Amino acid sequence: MRLALSLLGACLYLATPARGDVYLHRDASGVLHFTNAPAEGPVRRVLRERKLPLMRTVPPATSGYTGYYPTSAYYRPIARLSPFASVGPTSYDQLIRETAARYDLEYALVKAVIKAESSFNRIAVSPKGALGLMQLMPQTARMHGVRNVFLPEDNIEGGCRHLRMLHDRYRGNLPLVVAAYNAGEKRVDDAGGIPNIPETREYLARVLRYRLAYLREGAGVQQALSN
Repeated sequence: MRLALSLLGACLYLATPARGDVYLHRDASGVLHFTNAPAEGPVRRVLRERKLPLMRTVPPATSGYTGYYPTSAYYRPIARLSPFASVGPTSYDQLIRETAARYDLEYALVKAVIKAESSFNRIAVSPKGALGLMQLMPQTARMHGVRNVFLPEDNIEGGCRHLRMLHDRYRGNLPLVVAAYNAGEKRVDDAGGIPNIPETREYLARVLRYRLAYLREGAGVQQALSN
């Protein structure tokens, strides 16, 4: 009976949110106990506490955003988490259109890159440290004079500058431009084409699908795409 009650208590405990590691302990009478405070003697950990994403504020010196976002150790861009993604208008469309036009870039391409990179999450932070709507790496942002990576105007400006640079470098070869945006110019140059990197090839296919969908959207054709 004592063993049954102890096991019942353990089940009730495990059904609640974990507040620490859980250990299994057998007392001198042979009764099993589950506890988050190990007693003296032999114990065995049976449940490790799952750490929740840490939250921190964006430093005012680098961003005007005053809310919270997950640290890069725990966060992945939304676009990679959603099993399905539908295309359609966003609150950034006019800004994307105007910025793309200034750099003589295709609106559908720029919007497709943003969709693939952050799914229009302006405070996205990737595990590798890419930031904002167009997931600019810090060195890329510095190279293009981006002062506030979490401000949509600045981020899209820097992303378009980078796409323009890649467009000129690869003479308008769209697959190479997109691959270099993801993997970097060195890897594309070393490979003499699209690098044999699964992530880059998947990214390229995704951007091109989104681009086609946005081109069709501009022609009045609505479409939903699998991510």
